[in-house]
Amino acid sequence: MSYAVSAALQSAVFAAISADPVVAASVGSAVYDALPSGTLPGLYVSLGPEDVRVEDDKTGSGSAHRFVISVVTDVPGFRAAKEAAGAVSDVLHEADLTLSRGRLVSLRFVSARAYQIDKSAGRRIDLTFRARVDDN
Repeated sequence: MSYAVSAALQSAVFAAISADPVVAASVGSAVYDALPSGTLPGLYVSLGPEDVRVEDDKTGSGSAHRFVISVVTDVPGFRAAKEAAGAVSDVLHEADLTLSRGRLVSLRFVSARAYQIDKSAGRRIDLTFRARVDDN
């Protein structure tokens, strides 16, 4: 198992989300790997935590990556956040991404959690995905 493919996977995921016209129609260019300083836009997408486990097999070295993509809004209602989250899910579920290192075997939507934030003034949706990668 190698964690070395993680950066390549993250870059490919970020590029795919950032380049999608439906995501852009929802959040513009507000797709972040790290939140910028200052005032955030009213609706944005952020790459979140990742959990990686070994999944080597007889064909070689591999790993399973569970990662979170968050959609956050300061609007008191879920509609805009759900539309953006749906667009992100459409981009990533079963996507065939090219990695700069290793190979993406599969990428699937696992779950979502939608909840209120900021004393119910805003909304957040955390989308969890599972990627299986080989480092051969």
